[in-house]
Amino acid sequence: MPDPYVPKEAIGHGDGGSAALAIGEAESLERRPGAGPPGPDPLGKPRSLWSDAWHDLYRNPVFVISALVIVFLVIIAIWPQLIATGNPYRADLAKAQQGSQPGHPFGFDTQGRDVYTRVVYGARASITVGVCATTGAALLGSLLGGLAGFFGGWGDTLLSRLADIFFGIPVILGGLVFLSVVTSTTVWPVVGFIVLLGWPQISRIARGSVVTAKQNDYVQAARALGAGNGRMLLRHIAPNAVAPVIVVATIALGTYIALEATLSYLGAGLKPPTVSWGIDISAASTYIRSAPHMLLWPAGALSITVLAFIMLGDAVRDALDPKLR
Repeated sequence: MPDPYVPKEAIGHGDGGSAALAIGEAESLERRPGAGPPGPDPLGKPRSLWSDAWHDLYRNPVFVISALVIVFLVIIAIWPQLIATGNPYRADLAKAQQGSQPGHPFGFDTQGRDVYTRVVYGARASITVGVCATTGAALLGSLLGGLAGFFGGWGDTLLSRLADIFFGIPVILGGLVFLSVVTSTTVWPVVGFIVLLGWPQISRIARGSVVTAKQNDYVQAARALGAGNGRMLLRHIAPNAVAPVIVVATIALGTYIALEATLSYLGAGLKPPTVSWGIDISAASTYIRSAPHMLLWPAGALSITVLAFIMLGDAVRDALDPKLR
């Protein structure tokens, strides 16, 4: 057998390079156990689930476009005066229902208020309701579902039956009944209602993920080594069970924005003087023939916002689900 430390240049390359291949195998066998490879690894460093998902996301044009739209919406929701210098409450009845004019590209509503300014300021209420409701439902549902899936027993059974009760409540009808007695003009009653009816879906997803994750070998090994319940939940189970919750919550955010607009359209959601796309759509619905611009612009903004969040959720789902690779 040739000396593995003899330079390859000194060995003949007959038979299509078989001698060089043998030298390479010998070098691998003779290398010390702790030594690294002689050169860069052609396969690269293994990536985790999250880094692998991000690697797929930023290459996905659907994710990039939807993320840019959402970032723009969040910016104008926080600082609407960046692109709209007018006052959304200022009314001029002499300009009621007039169309596009210089400085007022979207025209005016029935009270002579600038539709463009109201569309820009309406993003604040919709984004606030969507983000706060999704965060509340995700936290509450993940906590209850995760604990029920980890401990099981009577708590798991009680949570399942409680979730069934909330699933049986019609969303629109429940919103009309619950919010009809609320006189507040803030977004918080609507947020509270959506969280109340939104957490069961998240809890079922979280419960199923925790039940699947706690059966893995690394969790059983941690339990055998004496790890407590809190450590196993926070260090071993939660990081590997949170991906489905993130996907469902991202898609649900767009649904919650549409739900807020629907309830506001029916008069049970946000109430004036709050600027909301649903309120403006409701006020403009009776003038669809005489002044269609009053309805089309807020409805278009609502549709783009909901579509952007749903597209973002689909992209995140494709990146985090190994079965779709």
